[in-house]
Amino acid sequence: MFGREGVYNKLLICINHFDSIHFNSGYFSGMKIVLYGLLLMPLTLIAQRLWVNKDSAFGPLPKGLHVYYSDAALDGQPFRAYYVRGQLKEKNLQFDTDSTTNRRLTPQQFYERNNQPFVVVNGTFFSFTSNKNLNTLIKGGKILAHDEHIRALKGTDTLLYHKHLASAIGITKRRKADVAWVYNGQRSKHVVAFQNGPEQRTDSINNVSLYTFAPEMHHLPKTEKRRGIQAKWRVQTAIGGGPVLLHDGAIRITNNEEGKFVGKAINDKHPRTAMGYTADGNLIILVVEGRNPSAGGASLLQLAQLMKELGCVEALNLDGGGSTCLLINGKETVKPSDKEGQRPVPGVFLIRIRN
Repeated sequence: MFGREGVYNKLLICINHFDSIHFNSGYFSGMKIVLYGLLLMPLTLIAQRLWVNKDSAFGPLPKGLHVYYSDAALDGQPFRAYYVRGQLKEKNLQFDTDSTTNRRLTPQQFYERNNQPFVVVNGTFFSFTSNKNLNTLIKGGKILAHDEHIRALKGTDTLLYHKHLASAIGITKRRKADVAWVYNGQRSKHVVAFQNGPEQRTDSINNVSLYTFAPEMHHLPKTEKRRGIQAKWRVQTAIGGGPVLLHDGAIRITNNEEGKFVGKAINDKHPRTAMGYTADGNLIILVVEGRNPSAGGASLLQLAQLMKELGCVEALNLDGGGSTCLLINGKETVKPSDKEGQRPVPGVFLIRIRN
């Protein structure tokens, strides 16, 4: 089992085994002391992956921005990944998004279109037929793209509709990051953030609104505030995807609630893109290579554990698979899994020098 939880559980099993033997020899007593010592160690040291700084391979980089690489095996399988760490309080860094209308561009084309920013990474899910973003995208406080909050069920439930919140990561004017479950319907003028958990409904009505998830907001907005709902999510920059991976420092994968990678699909391994932030104010962007012999991708649980080990307190999954692509100074990090190379996407997240 991968991750600190697995190590912790194995140590407890060993200790309980020694307790059941009832020997008082110095050997067994000594072994128990060693195991308890390991149990009390910071588990990040036990399960910590080796990440190598790669600034020099992608430089020059501005103050507060760093890039790291790892190819240490993941659960015994080939693994390749890069992550970017950007200091949110570093005022020379600008965290931004960009989007197209009714068309898609490769990350390289977004790089050229945006005057060669330091970081370009894919983000939102999208429709291949309409080239439309299917998740929240905010630039300069303005909503560029909305979420899809309803989907028709299949099989014996053909007459029912699953209504769900989506998730997004946003950055405020004060350069604080936040991951939340959000309502941002097609006619929304602002985004409503649900901080405590994702709301969902299943019924036979083929429409959805904010009041589907927060009916009290009609008359009792203070009740909604107590439930951890922000009537207006005050972020300047945001990009959505899903599901949430970490919430309040703990692994919490809300794939079923958000209607993404439901059921056993949570265990499927694919190329991945994830974003989160640390308690000390660093934005983390992680991409995992997959679908080739030298890199097997990651499951959502593995992705959550990786983000936690990088120090994130909140994080979410973004569009992955053939869309996963991270450019640093215009150079590719992981190899895109599509045979054609970089997949065109309608929306990206950027880091550049502040104007």
